[in-house]
Amino acid sequence: MEGWREDVALLREARPRGILFLCVANSARSQMAEGIARSMAPAGVQVWSAGSAPATLNPLAVTALAEIGIDISGHAAKGMDAIPSDQVDVVVTLCAEEVCPVWLGKAVRVHWGLPDPIAAPASSRPAAFRAVRDALVERLEAWFHG
Repeated sequence: MEGWREDVALLREARPRGILFLCVANSARSQMAEGIARSMAPAGVQVWSAGSAPATLNPLAVTALAEIGIDISGHAAKGMDAIPSDQVDVVVTLCAEEVCPVWLGKAVRVHWGLPDPIAAPASSRPAAFRAVRDALVERLEAWFHG
């Protein structure tokens, strides 16, 4: 689980201008990663998220980020075909228990497997979203502000 620290060093060296977060549904983890990264990335860095089978933005993802002052309520789930592939320098996949989408474009790729908070039992789902959010904040802070 701590292998992400080596990834952060690689990502810092890459100095990307375009970052893509990928998972299957683009409804929770990748959406939260996009929102957090947009709030932290240096000026001029573009950030996107997408999924191989886009669903609907999960309201619990919106709530979890609103709790830390980030508004993703205007986001919508999108497929990989909606991303300008020629502008993506780094791809971060976030799937854990499902098969992650494969990015065929030219980019540095890292994998940060985080559990799907939607799969948690309903009563503990808000806590699962917060746990994923907090893991993403830790990793992205290390990347952008480390």
